[in-house]
Amino acid sequence: MVHQHPRVLLGMKKRGFGAGRWNGFGGKVNPDETLEENVVRELEEECGITAKDIRKKAVLNFFFEHEPSEYIEVNVFGIYDFKGEPAESEEMRPKWFQIDEIPYDLMWPDDIYWHNLFFEGKKFKGNFYFKDFNTIIRHKLQETDAI
Repeated sequence: MVHQHPRVLLGMKKRGFGAGRWNGFGGKVNPDETLEENVVRELEEECGITAKDIRKKAVLNFFFEHEPSEYIEVNVFGIYDFKGEPAESEEMRPKWFQIDEIPYDLMWPDDIYWHNLFFEGKKFKGNFYFKDFNTIIRHKLQETDAI
Protein backbone atom coordinates (compact mmCIF):
# COMPACT_ATOMS: atom_id res chain seq x y z
CA MET A 1 0.00 0.00 0.00
CA VAL A 2 1.38 3.39 -1.01
CA HIS A 3 1.10 6.16 1.59
CA GLN A 4 -0.33 9.35 0.07
CA HIS A 5 1.59 12.39 1.32
CA PRO A 6 -0.51 15.46 2.12
CA ARG A 7 -0.55 18.02 -0.65
CA VAL A 8 -2.24 21.31 -1.39
CA LEU A 9 -3.53 22.87 -4.60
CA LEU A 10 -2.31 26.45 -5.04
CA GLY A 11 -2.74 28.85 -7.93
CA MET A 12 -0.25 31.25 -9.46
CA LYS A 13 -2.17 34.54 -9.69
CA LYS A 14 -1.75 35.82 -13.23
CA ARG A 15 -3.46 39.22 -12.97
CA GLY A 16 -4.99 41.69 -10.52
CA PHE A 17 -4.36 41.95 -6.78
CA GLY A 18 -1.64 39.49 -5.76
CA ALA A 19 -0.41 38.81 -9.30
CA GLY A 20 2.85 36.85 -9.34
CA ARG A 21 2.17 35.05 -6.04
CA TRP A 22 1.08 31.49 -5.30
CA ASN A 23 -2.17 31.62 -3.36
CA GLY A 24 -5.31 29.74 -2.47
CA PHE A 25 -8.35 30.18 -4.68
CA GLY A 26 -11.16 32.61 -3.91
CA GLY A 27 -12.48 36.10 -4.28
CA LYS A 28 -15.11 38.60 -3.35
CA VAL A 29 -18.46 37.28 -2.20
CA ASN A 30 -21.42 38.39 -4.31
CA PRO A 31 -24.34 39.96 -2.39
CA ASP A 32 -26.64 37.05 -3.29
CA GLU A 33 -24.32 34.16 -2.29
CA THR A 34 -23.20 32.45 0.91
CA LEU A 35 -19.53 31.96 1.72
CA GLU A 36 -19.81 28.30 0.70
CA GLU A 37 -21.47 29.24 -2.62
CA ASN A 38 -18.62 31.69 -3.19
CA VAL A 39 -16.04 28.94 -2.60
CA VAL A 40 -17.74 26.67 -5.15
CA ARG A 41 -18.08 29.46 -7.75
CA GLU A 42 -14.52 30.76 -7.38
CA LEU A 43 -12.98 27.29 -7.63
CA GLU A 44 -14.99 26.56 -10.78
CA GLU A 45 -14.02 29.91 -12.34
CA GLU A 46 -10.36 29.88 -11.33
CA CYS A 47 -9.36 26.24 -11.84
CA GLY A 48 -12.35 24.26 -13.15
CA ILE A 49 -13.02 21.97 -10.19
CA THR A 50 -16.27 21.52 -8.26
CA ALA A 51 -15.90 21.53 -4.47
CA LYS A 52 -17.81 18.76 -2.67
CA ASP A 53 -16.66 18.69 0.97
CA ILE A 54 -16.14 22.29 2.17
CA ARG A 55 -15.09 23.08 5.76
CA LYS A 56 -14.52 26.56 7.17
CA LYS A 57 -11.21 26.66 9.05
CA ALA A 58 -10.36 30.30 9.76
CA VAL A 59 -11.14 33.99 9.57
CA LEU A 60 -8.13 36.22 8.95
CA ASN A 61 -8.16 40.04 9.00
CA PHE A 62 -5.58 42.07 7.14
CA PHE A 63 -4.74 45.72 7.85
CA PHE A 64 -2.36 47.86 5.77
CA GLU A 65 -0.49 50.81 7.30
CA HIS A 66 0.35 52.25 3.87
CA GLU A 67 -3.33 52.15 2.85
CA PRO A 68 -5.33 52.69 6.08
CA SER A 69 -8.69 52.48 4.29
CA GLU A 70 -7.78 49.03 2.91
CA TYR A 71 -8.99 46.18 5.12
CA ILE A 72 -9.53 42.62 4.00
CA GLU A 73 -11.36 39.80 5.77
CA VAL A 74 -10.46 36.36 4.43
CA ASN A 75 -12.49 33.27 5.27
CA VAL A 76 -10.28 30.21 4.88
CA PHE A 77 -11.86 26.92 3.79
CA GLY A 78 -10.46 23.45 3.31
CA ILE A 79 -11.77 21.44 0.36
CA TYR A 80 -11.62 17.75 1.21
CA ASP A 81 -13.38 16.34 -1.84
CA PHE A 82 -13.90 17.71 -5.32
CA LYS A 83 -14.89 16.73 -8.83
CA GLY A 84 -12.87 17.42 -11.96
CA GLU A 85 -9.24 18.08 -12.79
CA PRO A 86 -7.59 21.44 -12.03
CA ALA A 87 -7.06 23.47 -15.21
CA GLU A 88 -5.49 26.86 -15.92
CA SER A 89 -7.80 29.85 -16.27
CA GLU A 90 -7.22 33.47 -17.31
CA GLU A 91 -6.66 34.34 -13.64
CA MET A 92 -4.86 31.34 -12.08
CA ARG A 93 -2.42 28.55 -12.99
CA PRO A 94 -3.04 25.65 -10.54
CA LYS A 95 -0.32 23.33 -9.27
CA TRP A 96 -0.21 20.63 -6.61
CA PHE A 97 2.47 21.00 -3.92
CA GLN A 98 3.63 18.55 -1.28
CA ILE A 99 3.19 20.19 2.13
CA ASP A 100 6.97 20.33 2.68
CA GLU A 101 7.55 21.94 -0.76
CA ILE A 102 5.20 24.94 -0.50
CA PRO A 103 6.92 27.99 -2.09
CA TYR A 104 6.49 30.43 0.82
CA ASP A 105 9.01 32.84 -0.72
CA LEU A 106 6.57 33.33 -3.63
CA MET A 107 3.43 33.74 -1.48
CA TRP A 108 1.89 36.36 0.77
CA PRO A 109 4.17 36.71 3.80
CA ASP A 110 1.39 35.80 6.28
CA ASP A 111 0.88 32.28 4.88
CA ILE A 112 3.88 30.75 6.62
CA TYR A 113 2.48 31.86 10.01
CA TRP A 114 -0.92 30.13 9.75
CA HIS A 115 -0.54 27.25 7.30
CA ASN A 116 0.64 24.83 10.02
CA LEU A 117 -2.62 25.39 11.96
CA PHE A 118 -4.59 24.76 8.75
CA PHE A 119 -2.70 21.57 7.88
CA GLU A 120 -3.13 20.28 11.43
CA GLY A 121 -6.91 20.60 10.98
CA LYS A 122 -7.30 23.36 13.57
CA LYS A 123 -9.83 26.20 13.47
CA PHE A 124 -8.38 29.63 14.13
CA LYS A 125 -8.67 33.38 13.71
CA GLY A 126 -6.02 36.00 13.28
CA ASN A 127 -5.04 39.57 12.55
CA PHE A 128 -2.11 40.63 10.38
CA TYR A 129 -0.81 44.19 10.23
CA PHE A 130 1.26 45.05 7.17
CA LYS A 131 3.68 47.98 6.75
CA ASP A 132 3.39 47.40 2.99
CA PHE A 133 2.24 44.42 0.93
CA ASN A 134 5.51 42.56 1.64
CA THR A 135 6.20 43.40 5.30
CA ILE A 136 4.28 42.25 8.38
CA ILE A 137 4.59 44.59 11.38
CA ARG A 138 2.80 42.28 13.82
CA HIS A 139 0.28 39.48 13.91
CA LYS A 140 -1.85 37.48 16.32
CA LEU A 141 -3.26 33.98 15.80
CA GLN A 142 -5.63 32.16 18.11
CA GLU A 143 -7.22 28.72 17.93
CA THR A 144 -10.98 28.88 18.31
CA ASP A 145 -14.14 26.92 17.58
CA ALA A 146 -16.08 30.18 17.05
CA ILE A 147 -15.46 30.98 13.43
